[in-house]
Amino acid sequence: MKGIVLAGGSGTRLHPLTHAVSKQILPVYNKPMIYYPLSALMLGGIREILIISTPDHVGLFRSLLGDGSHLGLSIEYAEQAEANGIAEAFLIGAEFTGNDPVALVLGDNIFHGPGFSKMLHAEASRVDGCVLFGYPVKDPERYGVGEMDADGRLVSLEEKPSAPKSNLAITGLYLYDNEVIDIAKNVRPSARGELEITDVNRVYLKRKKAKLISLGRGFAWLDTGTHDSLLQAGQYVQVLEQRQGVRIACLEEIAFRMGYIDAEACLRLGEQLGKTDYGQYLMDIAIKSH
Repeated sequence: MKGIVLAGGSGTRLHPLTHAVSKQILPVYNKPMIYYPLSALMLGGIREILIISTPDHVGLFRSLLGDGSHLGLSIEYAEQAEANGIAEAFLIGAEFTGNDPVALVLGDNIFHGPGFSKMLHAEASRVDGCVLFGYPVKDPERYGVGEMDADGRLVSLEEKPSAPKSNLAITGLYLYDNEVIDIAKNVRPSARGELEITDVNRVYLKRKKAKLISLGRGFAWLDTGTHDSLLQAGQYVQVLEQRQGVRIACLEEIAFRMGYIDAEACLRLGEQLGKTDYGQYLMDIAIKSH
């Protein structure tokens, strides 16, 4: 499975922070925001990744992540000239995806919870249609909402409904078979002039090939699109890391744990980060593994 991180948009809700920098470069506690969605793909065993951003910001991500080889990944880059909708990512990434299934994650979404890697691995290896991830929220009328039957099949999908049929908000992580490219090509722009991901998902729903997984209790799904939610996400990561002594979305550690790089490479990456706590953490992991 290939992976796409959509890190575009102008981040207007975060102005003035994002006047001169991409939202997905902003820090969430001690890491750039894009580390979090990127870590989700890595935990799912995805090593070929395309990062899509605006023409002004693609260079920032290339400077940050390079070609990904230091993490045992292959990272490519593409531009989304205008904010034409999430589903446009499949058209921009069509050549990159080829004939493979594809995972799409939004660049401002954070996922953290027990068993996440195992679940993603399992779903990515057998996707037939589309797999969506729902998260229970107290105000579902603010979100796209999914309803599922006892077998986990998606039975309805509504965008910001006034009377929601469930409390499961559709998160910014999606798994698709290769049909998604042709489906996206045939989606027409919505009233706001965008290719809507919900319209793609509705095609799979009509074909009875859409699955919805509830992430449930004990799991965290965070959106970082406003000043308050950005601060709250940073505080969440800070509390967990300081209490538990582990790092969330530490790309170098994930690469090492997943076997993408060896202990020596992990140690070198830690040394390059000098005397920071982050660098020391990587060196400790590498040394303790021997």
